[in-house]
Formats: sequence, structure tokens, C-alpha cells
Amino acid sequence: MNFTFSDEQMLFRESVAGMLAGEITPESIRSRWESPSGFSESAWQQCVEMGLTGLLVPEKFGGMGLDEVDFIQLAQECGRVALPEPLVDNTMVAARMLSELAELNTRLTDQCIDLLGQVVAGETRVAAAHVINPYLNFADEMDWLLLTYGEEVHLVASDAVTLDAHKSVDPSRRLFRVSGWKPTLDTRVVDGQESARLWRAALNRGTLGTAAQLLGLSEAMVDQAVRYSSEREQFGRPIGANQAVKHLLADCAVQNEFAKPVVYRAAYTTAVNPRRADCVVSHAKVAAATAALLSARNCIQVHGAMGYTWECNLHIWAKRTWALDKAWGDSGFHKNRIHEWLLIPEVPLGPENTFGSRQFPEPDNTDTPKMETM
Repeated sequence: MNFTFSDEQMLFRESVAGMLAGEITPESIRSRWESPSGFSESAWQQCVEMGLTGLLVPEKFGGMGLDEVDFIQLAQECGRVALPEPLVDNTMVAARMLSELAELNTRLTDQCIDLLGQVVAGETRVAAAHVINPYLNFADEMDWLLLTYGEEVHLVASDAVTLDAHKSVDPSRRLFRVSGWKPTLDTRVVDGQESARLWRAALNRGTLGTAAQLLGLSEAMVDQAVRYSSEREQFGRPIGANQAVKHLLADCAVQNEFAKPVVYRAAYTTAVNPRRADCVVSHAKVAAATAALLSARNCIQVHGAMGYTWECNLHIWAKRTWALDKAWGDSGFHKNRIHEWLLIPEVPLGPENTFGSRQFPEPDNTDTPKMETM
């Protein structure tokens, strides 16, 4: 299969990249560290005006009706600029989950549909707290929360819960854990197997979005290190002329190129056959995290001791990498998912099955990680 992005997708990426580059700068990120909320309303409204909050919402609910393949490069650009706001999680996880809930015939269907319209218009923010990712970024800026209780999905107003603040290694992230709420019939949207399927899909989309951001972070760090090594001189010549420096950055570039098709393939599978997405999104997270962690280490080494200081912008991207490496499941969790998939006797391997085999039976195991009571 010849998998390439369309001209429209590339043009949209360039437009979003230009907007983000102008709105999200190291200076603006640093200024948020000193602000009470750390949240930029202007940056969020720019994303709303470009339709990003409703990009994955079906057209009948007021969105653009696109899929994960259309959004994956945009998530990558969010990582490239180290966007602090949780746009990727809100768009790829919460809005998609809310859209699926709106498709179901439940008592809260009308409320879900109304909320979707408000999300698209930028009037309401919704976040989803999965048991694998219980620490929500900027939960205090959300209006509604999708929460789990056992195998149930609950839609709860943010003012009906207690938010416990947790410090992150990345000062741009304001993390909160939800507590102090009681599930009721009024908040429960769906339960049973349908609920398990929704939480499993949320895990996969959250993992995919994090992988795309890690890829963008990795590329941005390499770009910064290349510029620095071209400008910084020792003994009358740029340090980038030294073979040791070249090899460090070349190793990072190779890892980035290897991770790209893995992430893009995961987006394709999630969009066209989400029941088979478990393995590929975990593969994408592992590959992207490996590339980003290597870039953080090598690019700091290229910058020398200055790379560890607050004055150096590189550490903004490095700390975001270290934070997202553990978000939506760490490396051990995702390697175990890959291992379980590969142990299936009939699993189709090889390049001819890169995008899946239609003859391969659907996986019977739809289990999600055991949900805890919050």
C-alpha cells in the first residue's frame, strides 16, 4: 500500500504549525510558569478557531468529521512546540469518547450531543480520566469529566469532584487527580461490555496522541541541537564539525525516522479498524518514547552543562519528554501489550501485513486494565 498524506492534510498541518509557532514560544511557556493557572486562553481560542477541538467530532454533531490519520500530524506539531494545553488528549480522547457516547441510545444521549456542540464552539472543555492515566493535565480548567467506576462511564461536572494537585517534572503541566465524587444513576452513561470497549478505545487514542507528541518533541530537540552545534564554536570552528557530535545527532535522526511510520501506521489502524489497534499503538508509544528519550539525552550532551540550566530552552522539551514517557502507560506496560499480541498463533507478521489482514480473525480479548474506584 502506498501510504502518503494528502495535499489537504499537509496544507492543514502547515497552517496549524504556523499558528502554533507564532502563539507558543519558549518565552510564552516560561511566562505561564509564574501564572496562577498556567493556562493560555488565547492559545486555546486559536485552536478552537481553527476547528481543532471539533476535528474528530462527526459532522452531524457540528464537528469536521475527520479521523485519527487527519489529526496525527497536528498532534505531532503540538509536541514540536511543547504545547502545554491538553489539546491532544481533549480532542483525541475526550471528544471522540463523547461522540461515541452520543451515538448510543442512553438516558444522557441528548446531554452528550449538547456538550459536543459546546466543545466544538469552544464554550465547554471535557477531559477523560482513564485508570492508566489518572493524572489530568489542567483538570481545573475543565467543565466536565468522563470518569470510570468499575466498568462504567460517568459524566460528572467538574464542580462536583475534588481535584488533588500533583507536581510534575514539567512545570508547564498542572496535574490533578480526581477524588471525592460518588457515582450515581444520574451520572452513569453506560456500563458493561460497551463501557469496556469505550475505555479500551480511549486508552489506545490517548497512547497514540502521546506517541505523536513525543515524536514532535524529539524532532524539535534535534533541530535545536543542530542549530546550536552550528553556531557554537570551539578552537575556531563550530562544534558540529566534530564527528562525535555528528554521530550523536545522527543516531537521534535515525530513531526519529524509524518511529514516524510506526506512529502513522498506528493512526491508520486506529481509524479504520480500532479493534486491532492495541498492538500498533503500543508499538508507536514505545518507538516514539525511545526516540524522544535518546534525543533528550544526546541533545543535552551536545549543549553541554548549559543544557541542564533553566536558561536553556532545550530543557522545556526534555522535561516534557520525561513526563510524557510515563503518560498513558509506561514502556513496560506497552511492551507487555505487544508481547501478548505476538503470542497469538495466527497473528499475521511481515511487511505484507503492515496494514492488517482482512482474513485474520478479530481478537476475542477485549479486556481493559482493571478499573479502580475513584
